Amino acid sequence: MLRSSITSPACRLALAFLATAAANAAIFPDQLGEFKKSAPKTISVPDLPLYEEYGLQTSEQADYSAGGKKFTATAWRFQDSTGAMAMFEARVPPGATPSKLSKLAVTTSDGVIFADGNYLFQFTGSVPGSAELNQFYDQLPEFSQGQLPLLLDELPPDNLILNSQRYVMGPVSLQHFEPRIPPSVAAFHLGAEAQIGQYQSPKGKLTLAIFDYPTPNIARQQYEEFAKIPGAVAKRAGPLVAITIQPPDPDAAERVLAQVRYDAKITMNEPPPVTSRQVGGMMMSIIMLAGIILLVCLAAGIGFGAFRVVLRKLGWNPDERQAMIVLHLGNK
Repeated sequence: MLRSSITSPACRLALAFLATAAANAAIFPDQLGEFKKSAPKTISVPDLPLYEEYGLQTSEQADYSAGGKKFTATAWRFQDSTGAMAMFEARVPPGATPSKLSKLAVTTSDGVIFADGNYLFQFTGSVPGSAELNQFYDQLPEFSQGQLPLLLDELPPDNLILNSQRYVMGPVSLQHFEPRIPPSVAAFHLGAEAQIGQYQSPKGKLTLAIFDYPTPNIARQQYEEFAKIPGAVAKRAGPLVAITIQPPDPDAAERVLAQVRYDAKITMNEPPPVTSRQVGGMMMSIIMLAGIILLVCLAAGIGFGAFRVVLRKLGWNPDERQAMIVLHLGNK
């Protein structure tokens, strides 16, 4: 009986409904500390292809108020932490200053922008304190905390223009941030990703792009293709290929490229620790699933009984009653 109930169409429909409800769950809670939320808003995505390349799943915006204080909270959820980090770099304005809120966080003229796991947030106005934000983190649906790409820290720091970093995950972001490099040369189908930054030189700004490939052999092959781009100055270091195109100052370009080095790092994939947020989310999912299954079974039982009553009122009278099987175990 248990197997048949789990594999029944009604229960499969309940499971599908539960998955859809979880995917469409609201990101922001109804209240953050003393702040209360108004009706959530739909966010228009100005550059949908770029967001899709970064793995955007859903977004939400809501206004909060408490007394005379107000702030607007905007959130974007991506497939993984790399996508959230990439969009964080793309949205940081030039005048932003680093914030201690998280590793990927800046303070803007009207609030903060920060990434946490596979989420990107922007708060404008009277930004809530850390206590309210911690309460908010515990309720995030489908939150995942993945390791950020090592390429994030490969740009040489000397003369790097603040907030000029941009992460490239495919042809769309490459066209946005360094259109002089053809996608066929970058060869994203080979697993390439890139970090781009701008540097100040005595004769103007130069753009440096560092591409990361799965193996040094692939990087060696693609280095030859990069070198064919007109005005390109390129360097290979292990699985990395660094390139700047038509630099205004060739000497500055050489100095920047000389700082690009590859240090082999060994990482071990270990299961992430189970957090209270994950346990709470799992328990809520189990309770919701059990409730939905009970409701479906109850509705099915009531419907079956009502169906038999209606048939009898319409004149249905079976010739043979269903006999009850009696085992007579008391005589044994």
